[in-house]
Amino acid sequence: MAGQSQQGGGLISGINVTPLVDIMLVLLIIFLVTAKLVVTPPKGLPLNLPTSATGDTVQLVFAVALYADGSARVDGKRLDTDEDIVALARAQHAAHPDLRAVVQADGKVLHERVVHAVDLLSQAGVSQIAFGVVLNSTGDPKPQSL
Repeated sequence: MAGQSQQGGGLISGINVTPLVDIMLVLLIIFLVTAKLVVTPPKGLPLNLPTSATGDTVQLVFAVALYADGSARVDGKRLDTDEDIVALARAQHAAHPDLRAVVQADGKVLHERVVHAVDLLSQAGVSQIAFGVVLNSTGDPKPQSL
């Protein structure tokens, strides 16, 4: 018979492992489904990763720095408004078609402003945009505390 009755008041020494196996199989299925989602890269922004190059080529970098006080600088020159980035970027892009831009922002700058700067660079025709280190108001990199 499948079930045995115990006569007397003895201890039950067997463990039913069926619920444990059921739970482990459910966890395994959940893990397999979520692992596929984690491994698949997002389709949002295409990345153009840098390749190794020789010392013969020198790339011109268009540096845009955004500060928490609302000011902006391009290649160290202070701008009146963020919209001035478009004119400067167009002029640099016309002279150097392979222009690369780096957007640097203070940690307190709103994400909206950084995205707006990226949009302005895109309007100027600059398609290779990178993000730099966090800056303080003097333009020097500051260490990030953990």
